[in-house]
Amino acid sequence: MIDVQRLRVLRTVAEHGSFNRAAAALRLTPSAVSQQVAALERSLGAQVVARSTRGVTLTPAGRIMVGAAESVAAELVHAQRQVDRLGTGRTQITIATFTSGGRLLLPRALTHLATAHPGTVVHVREAEPEDSLPLVRQGAVDLALAYHFDGPLPGRLGPTSSLVWTPLFDDPLHVVLPDAHPLAGRESLDIAELAAEPWVLGCLKTEAYLRRYAERAGFDPEVRSTTTDYFFARSLVAAGLGISLIPSIAQTPPVAGVRTVPVVPPAPTRHVGVATIHRRGLPQVVTMVGALQRQAAVLDRTDPHPTA
Repeated sequence: MIDVQRLRVLRTVAEHGSFNRAAAALRLTPSAVSQQVAALERSLGAQVVARSTRGVTLTPAGRIMVGAAESVAAELVHAQRQVDRLGTGRTQITIATFTSGGRLLLPRALTHLATAHPGTVVHVREAEPEDSLPLVRQGAVDLALAYHFDGPLPGRLGPTSSLVWTPLFDDPLHVVLPDAHPLAGRESLDIAELAAEPWVLGCLKTEAYLRRYAERAGFDPEVRSTTTDYFFARSLVAAGLGISLIPSIAQTPPVAGVRTVPVVPPAPTRHVGVATIHRRGLPQVVTMVGALQRQAAVLDRTDPHPTA
């Protein structure tokens, strides 16, 4: 029999990357954490972590067990909610979303949910993917509208993960320039053409992404301002502080004095999707995923992102 507490300890070790940090999070001693992991390994007959002076990493068996630990934790939360529902007679679901995606997709999807499941109590939490996906794994939220850039899917999504990722649409990043900029009338731009430009960025992850593309093009971008709001970033572009790289769905509402120009392929792109728990059959969650897919399909058939 696998001990649930030992699974919880392993999951915390995986999240923090070391026995010491996991011990602090669990309010245990590092020795106690190490003993719990060792006991789990003895019961399984397999090593779950590889220990080194730099910390610990999961073995293939460890990844399987962390996926199981996430599923167990989420199911316990789900069971508690079902018990609570017996007393109140109402179903509650919690949705996490990043700002621009939520603004574009959630309102109509929530209207559909209210029609299909009247009386459902909905809670919405604003969160970036690095925060929202762990909340889904832990059962704290029922689904997360999220995104990832080129490369692996966010979090530990894969064959042993408790998460299911449903792709919705691709969201290319466009260059935003002042109206009077010499390149503002172009139909498309290569990042390499912007090597001498100062930059204003709307989020830290976009800066990391820009620097990666700029390195490929052979230059180091001069970033003059970094904000956490794409509307503010576009306003600074309109004021002449620099140019910006902004996702397509974050181009609304319009800002006067700027032009949006696509990047020549392969353009930097965010991949938007929804994360849910594997095998979770709550009808409201299934309804929301379907409604978000329909909204994404409508988005693909229209052009809600003006270039001016």
